[in-house]
Amino acid sequence: MKARVTVTLKTGVLDPQGKAIEGALRSLGVEGVASVRQGKVFDIEIDAADPAHAEAMLKAASEKLLANLVVENYRVEIL
Repeated sequence: MKARVTVTLKTGVLDPQGKAIEGALRSLGVEGVASVRQGKVFDIEIDAADPAHAEAMLKAASEKLLANLVVENYRVEIL
């Protein structure tokens, strides 16, 4: 079973890498970029027959390893 875990910074958390990307896009002539927030995407293949069980395992993995819950949110999608 394939899944995707997306980790993003919480609203209000400063994102210096996003700001650097925003500035780089402007310097490359990309117009209309109001702001950039960067994050992480994990594409995971998991051996589970039940989508609900796979989602529960990936939520546990996200909370233990993939995301820092103090400053990040995560979303699990079964593909």
